[in-house]
Amino acid sequence: MGEKPLVYVLSDSVGETAELVIKAGLSQFNSGEYQIQRVPYVEDKKTIDETLQLALEKQGIVGFTLVDPELRAYINDQASNMSMEAIDIMGPMMDAMKRAFSSNPRLEPGLVHQLDEDYFKRVEAIEFAVKYDDGRDPRGIARADIILIGVSRTSKTPLSQYLAHKRLKVANVPIVPEVEPPEELFGVNASKCIGLRINPEKLNDIRKERLKALGLGDQATYANLERINQELEYFDNVVDKIGCEVVDVSYKAVEETANTIMRMIRK
Repeated sequence: MGEKPLVYVLSDSVGETAELVIKAGLSQFNSGEYQIQRVPYVEDKKTIDETLQLALEKQGIVGFTLVDPELRAYINDQASNMSMEAIDIMGPMMDAMKRAFSSNPRLEPGLVHQLDEDYFKRVEAIEFAVKYDDGRDPRGIARADIILIGVSRTSKTPLSQYLAHKRLKVANVPIVPEVEPPEELFGVNASKCIGLRINPEKLNDIRKERLKALGLGDQATYANLERINQELEYFDNVVDKIGCEVVDVSYKAVEETANTIMRMIRK
């Protein structure tokens, strides 16, 4: 195989279940250095053939969740003929359930999402986070479960998306000295607002790396320590005016910060 394990995920639905299972397996073999390529809504043998050929050429493996027994048998036979690994994630479990329940499966793709209200709530929350990201539309502030506020590069967007996967509707608002925060921010319950504070030196490092990634010099005002301190002082004034809780994100992973926020919200 190449430097990173390559796994193709075939599914007759979106492929989320297969990807989660495969990620769990891969986590036992390395530190997360792998590539996953989803092939969703598989309905024909041609797609299977093309994917298997790609996996063979790139020395990858295949994982699949297909409820159609004919397609399942086909991919297993083809992979065997090509001497490559193909992991049937759903098949053995459905066969065992068929024996245990003495009942035939419905063989309808995507039922887990159709029947799972939790799934729709998560999708709605993710769409909400995208729509009301970075202060794009202040009307989302009143509708949000959580409002994140902070200066640039304090992980507002990744946190919004992470919390959305926990079915929380999150709006985030950037704090910039030259821009007056939206009036809606001061009209909501302060307990819904979370300020994201960060160490100025840490923020300076993050912004310099961001500028380098964009192919720009790290001497821009954006990464100037004096400017950063000015922004953080303005941020402190805003959160004091709102009266909201503040989380220090300086040396925390997104997951750790999100868990802290969820504990605060539950209280």
